[in-house]
Amino acid sequence: MNILLIYPEFPDTFWSFKHALKFVKKKASLPPLGILTIAAMLPKTWQRRLVDLNVRPLNNTDIEWADMAFISAMTVQQESARMVIASCKSAGVPVVAGGPLFTTSFDQFPEVDHLVLNEAETTLPLFLEDLQNGAPKHLYTASEYPDITRTVAPEWELLDRKKYASMAIQFSRGCPYRCDFCNVTALFGHKIRTKTSAQIIEELEGIRRMGWQDSIFFVDDNFIAHRAYLKKELLPALIAWREANGVTNKFYTECSINLADDAELMDQMVRAGFNQVFIGIETPDDAGLQECGKQHNTSRDMLENIRHIQQAGIEVQGGFIVGFDTDTPSIFQKQIEFIQTSGIVTAMVGILQALPGTKLYDRMKNEGRLLNHVSGDNADSNTNIVPIMDPELLRNGYREMMNHLYAPKHYYQRIRTLLKEYHAPKLKSRFRMSQFMAFARSTVILGVIGKERFQYWRMLGWTFIHRQNSLPLAVTLAIYGHHFRKVCTLHLRDARHLPG
Repeated sequence: MNILLIYPEFPDTFWSFKHALKFVKKKASLPPLGILTIAAMLPKTWQRRLVDLNVRPLNNTDIEWADMAFISAMTVQQESARMVIASCKSAGVPVVAGGPLFTTSFDQFPEVDHLVLNEAETTLPLFLEDLQNGAPKHLYTASEYPDITRTVAPEWELLDRKKYASMAIQFSRGCPYRCDFCNVTALFGHKIRTKTSAQIIEELEGIRRMGWQDSIFFVDDNFIAHRAYLKKELLPALIAWREANGVTNKFYTECSINLADDAELMDQMVRAGFNQVFIGIETPDDAGLQECGKQHNTSRDMLENIRHIQQAGIEVQGGFIVGFDTDTPSIFQKQIEFIQTSGIVTAMVGILQALPGTKLYDRMKNEGRLLNHVSGDNADSNTNIVPIMDPELLRNGYREMMNHLYAPKHYYQRIRTLLKEYHAPKLKSRFRMSQFMAFARSTVILGVIGKERFQYWRMLGWTFIHRQNSLPLAVTLAIYGHHFRKVCTLHLRDARHLPG
């Protein structure tokens, strides 16, 4: 069989980095890790072709070649996914779909021939067996969570790696926490399941063999959830692997703020190559944290925690939410002050959304406050909830907050705040022409043409004098700011999304 593996396009979002990727001549920030893993699980006699719509278009010749199309997507990719499905169906190509979008909203896609939901290690073999026997079913689901120590390595050979800014790898699934807005536990459960250190090293070796020397994202929703295994097994193995092979890759991941409580863990992560983490801060208001079930962020000095992490050599990126039931109009200024003081340059702020499968979704539905459409975009000014706060106040407060945070004056101020706290780790690195070219382009686009040219040169001058080791980071963050301002302009130019 000829199998067409399709990954739908991301819209212009906070995390797409589309406007920043142009500086390094890349098409996408990350490869489609899930569908590459699916590819490796298919029968070896089948021919495979990957079409990632984020790096190239889907052509008629691709569809004509295919006997069957496999599609995996997240909620934010739903518009592109529907277009892909329609194209395949009109050409008579059967469609097999899975991933978070279809697992949580499968009833919205009756036109899909075969829905292979939940985790593929459990459901895909059942589908393949039925397909071989000539009797594939429409729907495959599973209630159990698979042992991921048996998960195969992704089929990296399908990638055009030069089109991507980073590679991706997964160490664990599941999260012990119970945040009511998050669908991670609905998809993967609360029990932490991990791959072995040997698996991770094998996958990293596969990435290294294809010549990749740039950053790698550990896609875990909470990388430090199984702290004991990290400290005793995985991180020592990563450190040894780096030293034995002269590895220069930098790693980044997601974790909870209690990383700040463990100096030994932070030191090990830095030595293993981690220089960046995304943390769900959500709100500096304890009432909001209690409301959403994020008690592990309460009763702690989060600003001091962030400083500890950044002083250890790990840059903190942060997620923030407004629109909790307990929020009052003062929340917008509280969020601004917290973000500016923390030096979190990459601050993703969104209005609360209720994703299918979450406790919040069920509660909003029961209260009659659920609207029909959810975009899945964390920062597009959209919500599918009828808020307690006056919608006009929420709309205007969010717009003013985002305009403030990403105005060049305040954005570049955060870069300096970060660099004052951040201790750049002394890891082996290499000269990259792409970095130099990105810097050269930034001097023109940001330093000559851009409205922020004064702040840009002032920040670079300060960094050159006081933090020379952090110059690459400073340039990178300046380029990110260009992207974030473009996205803010796109999403804030009108307020049609919010209920009035």
